[in-house]
Amino acid sequence: MRLMQPVRFRGLGLQFSLPDGELWRTAMINLPVFPLRTPQAFYDQLIASKPDPKQASPDPAKMQEFLARYPETVAATKIIKGQPIPSGFANSTFHGLNAFHFINAAGNSTPVRWLFTPEQPFEAASDVPPQVKNYLFDALIEQIHHQPLRWHLIVIVGQPADPTDNATLPWPAEREQIDVGTLTLDRAESDDNSAATDINFDPLSASRGH
Repeated sequence: MRLMQPVRFRGLGLQFSLPDGELWRTAMINLPVFPLRTPQAFYDQLIASKPDPKQASPDPAKMQEFLARYPETVAATKIIKGQPIPSGFANSTFHGLNAFHFINAAGNSTPVRWLFTPEQPFEAASDVPPQVKNYLFDALIEQIHHQPLRWHLIVIVGQPADPTDNATLPWPAEREQIDVGTLTLDRAESDDNSAATDINFDPLSASRGH
């Protein structure tokens, strides 16, 4: 398991070791949608946000041009900015924005997404975060020393019309949600000796079993 700490974006990577030896990895973020739909959009955003050598800041005209080309990014950003930022890792909800299909023994396919919702109560982040670089990690480790932290794995059952190839779009809130398990975090390890150090938490490295 690995947790990452950008300013607004926080990520959770998990590896499941299945009884038959298969490995299933998933990468999640604390946002209900992703601001970019395609690799090309991601590349174009990097170019548009590149600092101008003369001004040491991005060219506003280039960013406006980028946003005009990708209206889905504008819509997704509004959703993201409408979400309060949790105070730490422990009370963050982590969304697996990739959609997958569960296929039963009869061959019937059901689109799904999932998320991990915390048992720890939500508290909004301070407008003025601490100046200590690793304050989120320090707080997480301190919390684990007091008691285990838990998240519920919630599978969201989609409908045929729900988008499975566009993470900028949320699924309707009324979709069925099933609590299928609990993640418990009861210890922390240093990257110096953690088995997670060299793992690529690729969300496409998933079990193919029915």
